[in-house]
Amino acid sequence: MRLSIIIIALAGLTLVHYADSQDLPPYRKPKHYPNRHRANAVKSAFQVSWDGYYQYAFPHDSLRPVNNTYEDDRNGWGASAVDAFSTALIMGNGKVVSQILEYIPTINFNQTDTQVSLFETTIRYLGGLLSAYDLITGPLHGNSSSVKVSAILKQAKRLADNLKVAFYTPSGIPDNQLNFNPPRRVGSSTNGIATIGTLVLEWTRLSDLTGDPEYALLAQRAEEYLLQPRPALGEPFPGLLGTNVDIDTGLFVDGSGGWGAGDDSFYEYLIKMYLYDPTRFKRYSERWVKAADSSIRYLVSHPTSRPDLTFLAMWENRTLNFVSQHLACFSAGNFILGGLTLDEPSYVRFGLDLVDGCYATYSSTLTGIGPEIFRWQDDSLPLNASYNKPPPANQTGFYETAGFWITNAGYVLRPEVIESYYYAYRATGNPLYQEWAWEAFTAINATCRIGSGYSSIKNVNKVNGGGFADFQESFWFAEVLKYSYLIFAEDAAWQVQADHSNEFVFNTEAHPIRIYGGRKGGRGRKRGGGGWERGGWGESFKGREQRAENWTRRRGWGRG
Repeated sequence: MRLSIIIIALAGLTLVHYADSQDLPPYRKPKHYPNRHRANAVKSAFQVSWDGYYQYAFPHDSLRPVNNTYEDDRNGWGASAVDAFSTALIMGNGKVVSQILEYIPTINFNQTDTQVSLFETTIRYLGGLLSAYDLITGPLHGNSSSVKVSAILKQAKRLADNLKVAFYTPSGIPDNQLNFNPPRRVGSSTNGIATIGTLVLEWTRLSDLTGDPEYALLAQRAEEYLLQPRPALGEPFPGLLGTNVDIDTGLFVDGSGGWGAGDDSFYEYLIKMYLYDPTRFKRYSERWVKAADSSIRYLVSHPTSRPDLTFLAMWENRTLNFVSQHLACFSAGNFILGGLTLDEPSYVRFGLDLVDGCYATYSSTLTGIGPEIFRWQDDSLPLNASYNKPPPANQTGFYETAGFWITNAGYVLRPEVIESYYYAYRATGNPLYQEWAWEAFTAINATCRIGSGYSSIKNVNKVNGGGFADFQESFWFAEVLKYSYLIFAEDAAWQVQADHSNEFVFNTEAHPIRIYGGRKGGRGRKRGGGGWERGGWGESFKGREQRAENWTRRRGWGRG
């Protein structure tokens, strides 16, 4: 049944007061204010999505909600079920957890009729299984039988044993494409930095849980080629890399990249590995700092029509390309997490600026949802430069108001903007980010709800989304619904913390992985630089608090 947007929207309009950041002593986390009405609305959307999937698609991978059929887009192993596992656990949805627990031991990871992606299988299946195991044996201990829980880790190991043939190459750089029955490489000549560098968290965690070092060594050996890139063309800016690496030699074959598809989660995992274990992965954090500093120095761009907005350009060697993606909006949250982890408030402030830009991509469209790909004209370069062209004539008016124009108007149930709102809120306690997340969730709920679930849409800047693609992505369960829930949920062990008390770190599919040894994680490299002290990021907050006040007044809402 379609959720009532009117009822949901009335559930939590009052903004509560929050402490000024200048009152926060070092390492003290800001006050957070749960909203049970909104959290329950997200739970309801999860249940609608699961019920449709379970009735019409389970145990296949994904639901086609318009026609009430299924798609085996991820090897037929039940991708939506595994992706939904950690979210159901966090939401306390016992019935769904039981259904998935019963299913996990039955998955035959030896058998598939379709080509296997090492990257997608790692982040969805391996990450989902390890996360569920960490949650059930950690903060949710005692919720399930030991036999069922041991089956989760057993299946994770079984899957990795089939996947590890990908690393059996001359260089140790894995082939991302595999065939099973039996497991073997397809024989690709190159692999990308995201599909190489987004394995190390899950494979290291598997080693730490099983005591078998092989899994971690395989992923970390491949990562070394990205930590020490060769030749020079592969690192056009310090810490910022090209995209593709020769599988036989480990050498970069191009110098084009960005914080978007093909590159994104390599940078994401550098700081997350340090959070996972700062002793073993200090070098990873140093590499992240180089990438972050170069991004701020070389990639920052402001649109000619909206110089108040901040975007990160992509690059082709050292030439900038003023284009970005919904996917790239994760970078805002990653900068915030990096700033919290390293006690560097400048990274947090920059991440908040990127959040503002991502918000504009949502607030400017007819549906209130951001597009897949967008462009802008940079305000600091000659306007007649060949790589700094103005918008097409049919989008000039839109560009003047929005600060970007749309080149791919689809929305495939992506989480990255809401993900960054979540990190912004957990870092600051500013309810503005809860409001933005609620705007996004209600817009998605109003536009993408169809038939037995939720579907990707074709055009975010047309009424009703321009039609449905009839596909409910598995990461809708893992990411969009999880981040939408967590920003309104009570504090818990898996929530991101601003005071170095993290117990979990999220993989790129939003599956929470327990920090090494169960430790609370990761003091930063230094305590200075402002930190949480008076004068650190207080001035930035002062302006943001006023902006939150103005934003709510425009809507006639009070700060209770």
